[in-house]
Amino acid sequence: MVLVLTDVNWRTMMNSSVYSSLDLNGKTAVVCGASGGIGEAAASLMARRGARIIAVARSEEKLKKLMSSLPGSDHRYLLADLGDTESLKANVLAPLASETVHILLNNTGGPKGGPLHKASIEEFDQPLRAHLKAAHLLVQAVLPSMQKNHYGRIINVISTSVKTPIPNLGVSNTVRGAMANWSKTLAGELAGYGITVNNVLPGYIRTDRFKSLVETSAQNTNSSVDEVEEAWKKTIPAGRVGEPEEMAEAIAFLASPAAAYITGINLPVDGGRTPSL
Repeated sequence: MVLVLTDVNWRTMMNSSVYSSLDLNGKTAVVCGASGGIGEAAASLMARRGARIIAVARSEEKLKKLMSSLPGSDHRYLLADLGDTESLKANVLAPLASETVHILLNNTGGPKGGPLHKASIEEFDQPLRAHLKAAHLLVQAVLPSMQKNHYGRIINVISTSVKTPIPNLGVSNTVRGAMANWSKTLAGELAGYGITVNNVLPGYIRTDRFKSLVETSAQNTNSSVDEVEEAWKKTIPAGRVGEPEEMAEAIAFLASPAAAYITGINLPVDGGRTPSL
């Protein structure tokens, strides 16, 4: 049975003296790619807003460091490579079966660059496992508790390439596009359960991925890293590279009760760089 949050129920919650529309107290968030960059920033911000964090990544050392920095209690981490389906099933999906999860952040590193017409079919395998297949398995694992509690926030970190394909990122453009359509389909299927599904699209955000792309471009163009970064900044109306914490703000908002009526969207966080609507 689908339980819809009615207008009366929503107004009652909004008028409660203890209600805060951005408060995540009592919520548990599974955060993938939490060992650095956008995932780490999102885990930290959601913890500060009251969420209990289940962090997922490959580096135990980095996850232990994250755990020691988070406010609140009862946080935990799970070790897994999202591109290794069997590892994901054993080390993440099995433990999540006993958890009540309200928020899922699907987030993992992007595929390597290169023109699409030169990509071998094997180059699609690992990115599809790490992005689409891992996200799908994770959704299936947390969906029962989201449905039971009539609260779910599924948020996917993908790319502005779903609006405008990025040159020389052929495999990434393809996989991100698949993720966007997967997400939009789920949004329509799950909205009646009080579950939203949205994508955040990072532009140039200062992460290890950004550093790698800048270095590759510098090598390919016989330029310095500083020259490449300055050239890229000129394509951004805001005139600067974004920070992971700015992505985290968008994610934490979409994870909150305030975003209950927002689903099926692609939200660029890019300083105005994406040329399409």
